[in-house]
Amino acid sequence: MLPHFKFMEQSLLPLILSSSWAFLIAIFAVPSIVRVAHLKNILDQPNNRTIHESLTPRLGGLAVFAGFMSALTIFTDLNNGVQQLLAGCIILFFIGLKDDLISISALKKFAVQLLATGIVMFMADIRITSFQGIFGIGELQIGISYGFTFLVIIGITNAVNLIDGLDGLAGTIVLVIAATFGIYFYLYGGAAYGNYAAVAFCLMGGILGFLRYNFYKATIFMGDTGSLLCGFIVSVLAIQFIEMRMIPASPAVALGILFVPLFDTVRVSLIRMMKGSSPFIPDRNHIHHRLLAMGFNQISTVVTLGLMNIIVILFVVKFAAWGNLNLLLALLVFSVVLSAILGVYKSRRRSAERVAKV
Repeated sequence: MLPHFKFMEQSLLPLILSSSWAFLIAIFAVPSIVRVAHLKNILDQPNNRTIHESLTPRLGGLAVFAGFMSALTIFTDLNNGVQQLLAGCIILFFIGLKDDLISISALKKFAVQLLATGIVMFMADIRITSFQGIFGIGELQIGISYGFTFLVIIGITNAVNLIDGLDGLAGTIVLVIAATFGIYFYLYGGAAYGNYAAVAFCLMGGILGFLRYNFYKATIFMGDTGSLLCGFIVSVLAIQFIEMRMIPASPAVALGILFVPLFDTVRVSLIRMMKGSSPFIPDRNHIHHRLLAMGFNQISTVVTLGLMNIIVILFVVKFAAWGNLNLLLALLVFSVVLSAILGVYKSRRRSAERVAKV
């Protein structure tokens, strides 16, 4: 037992150092970013969809990016696709920064996401190669593999972007997700995937430094600079976790780890389409909007959603032996029940408001 303990201790030290470096860079960078943003009037204007009521900078992703990138390049082995991941992050960082400074069209953002996705898929061969028995499907043909991986990366990247609607929410959810993937890569990654533990820990450090200033009442927001970056990193971690195949039902477990952002995105998109609207038109139907309508404040909403994600993670990890199909069914049932609760409360609230007006 003692040699094993020493091995774990030695291998954990670089992760702690890289995470601490990312944390320190981010926590010291944010005050300067906030000051410059106020001096140059680079501030987010409140509107009918936002929760905040005052002018607030949206450039928190700068601090996350600085901490993550510097820590990763100093302390981490950039082999096994990490170098290409960093290239994609740099591209997304600049398009996110441009969108935070001067809004750009969704088409341009999508084109850049396509470029970043292509880099990790074609240059690093990071892709989902098998459904691992889901619906009887095993190894995927290469064309289907690339197409499905593209949908996964774009979907997760934008899901994290969409969940960024409350002080501290996106950061908290990303922190939970990155910590889970990081622990798995640390324990089971080995030579092939071990350096992705460092990717996760560096992201955790940058997020923790940023969250110091992003919890209610936030002095800075993550912005597209941060949310696109975090979503892209998390999507690659999810794919590599699935491909590692070190635990039973890894695709279903990955979905459980990503539960809150994926549930919110799918639910909101379905609601919009059922109303005959475009799934890309913003509204106030996100899960955090519904919890606020129930009487939760911003802090309790963030804590509730963070705990929900943790509980789902613990569930899928505990019952991974059930297999992919059973776990997916359990997640689907929970999603339907949760959607019904949110929908029923909304309907009752509207009815009460109508009665009050009469």
